[in-house]
Amino acid sequence: MELTFPAAIKQSGFTLLEVLISLIVLAIGLLGLAGIQAINIKDNLTAYNRSQATQFSYDITDRMRTNKIVIDNYLTSFMASGVAVAQAGCTVVGGCSAAQMAQNDLFEWNSTLNSLIPSSRNIISKSGDTYTITLSWDENRDGDNTNDPEFQASFQP
Repeated sequence: MELTFPAAIKQSGFTLLEVLISLIVLAIGLLGLAGIQAINIKDNLTAYNRSQATQFSYDITDRMRTNKIVIDNYLTSFMASGVAVAQAGCTVVGGCSAAQMAQNDLFEWNSTLNSLIPSSRNIISKSGDTYTITLSWDENRDGDNTNDPEFQASFQP
């Protein structure tokens, strides 16, 4: 007796193995895309913080140039307590002295700076007749201030 086999059956469609392989390739591609997106978000935050630091340094520079009479009152070493306090009456023209205005400017500047750039630190210093504003912040929020980004702006009144 002779055995006969049916003719080879033609396959149509995909096999389960082909579908699984294509899903794995797609998943790897999507993971790479998610990684790029995470890096993009981190870099955008860095750019935002640097842009804010630039704006804040120009803001305090303008405030200092406007109040040249007591410009040294803006130096961070000038404040004994290290914290500027709000001054009553400085929101209207002629409502406070130049020294009070310097304190009020620093209070407003520090308050806005700390609300927009978390864990920010600032130093306003003087060398000769050049003033330098140094801003740094905890970019990765690890509490370690050794490798934090820093922005410096110098000017002469």
